[in-house]
Amino acid sequence: MGYGTHHQGLSMTSLPHNAFKQAIKEGKPQYGLWMASASPTIAEISADAGYDWMLVDGEHGPYDLNTILDVLRAVAPYDVTPIVRPAAADPVLIKQVLDLGAQTLLLPMVNTKEEAELMVKAVNYAPEGIRGVGSPIARSGRWGRIPHYMRDAKNEICLLVQVESQEALDNIEEIASVDGIDGIFIGPADLSASLGHPDDAAAIMDQIHHAFDVIKAHGKAIGSLAFDRPTVEKFYEWGATFVAVAGDTDLYVRALTADIAQYKG
Repeated sequence: MGYGTHHQGLSMTSLPHNAFKQAIKEGKPQYGLWMASASPTIAEISADAGYDWMLVDGEHGPYDLNTILDVLRAVAPYDVTPIVRPAAADPVLIKQVLDLGAQTLLLPMVNTKEEAELMVKAVNYAPEGIRGVGSPIARSGRWGRIPHYMRDAKNEICLLVQVESQEALDNIEEIASVDGIDGIFIGPADLSASLGHPDDAAAIMDQIHHAFDVIKAHGKAIGSLAFDRPTVEKFYEWGATFVAVAGDTDLYVRALTADIAQYKG
C-alpha cells in the first residue's frame, strides 16, 4: 500500500529492542511459558512470574488478531518476550502479526528448505522479502513514530521455525542452512506422532538429539518444549537455548486438581 514516510511534526520513538533475540544469539538459556488460554489477564499475571518468554499460541489456542493484540499490550510493560505463533506459516498471517507489533515469531510446520526461505521473505520488506508495507498505520511502527522502521525492523525481528514432521526431519540439514532463520524449534508432540509414536516423545529422543546436533552445526539457536525437569535439563545439555518448561492451562489444571484433593481426597 502506498503510505508515505513523512514524519514532520511527529514525536519520534525508538524501535523496541528484542532481548530474546540477543539472548539466544549469545547462547543464554531462555525459559518459556506456553500460553494457550488466550486470556490477556492470565498473560499479564504470568508476565511478571520470571519466565524469559511467553508463547502466544495462535495455532492451537483460541486466539484471533484482536486477542493476540490484547495479549501483546498486556505483557508489554513486563520483562518478558512474547513470541507469537500464528495459525499457519502463511505470509499473510505473518504480515498481520508483525504489524500488531510482534517481533518474535514461531512458525509451525515448516517442512522444506523452500518453505523456510519463504518464511524469511515473509518477515522482510522488499527487495529482500515480500512483507507488505503497513507499519505507518500499525502498532509495529508506532503509527509512524519510529523513524526508518522499514530499514531497521529486521534487526529486531527474530524468526523461529518449527521442525515437527518426518518430512521436516528428513530435510533438517537444508532447513538449518537457510540464512535469516534465528532458531529452529523441535516440536516433540507432532514429531513423535509423525514418527509413529503419538503421545510418546520419549520414544524419539535419539531423533531429537540428532536434530539438535544438526541445528547447532549450522549456528542456529535450538528450541523445544518439555514440561518435566529431567527432559528440560537434557535438552539444555544437548545444546538447546530456548525451552518452554510450562503451560498456562497445564499449570492451572494441576493446581486445581491439587487444591480440591485437599478436601475431597
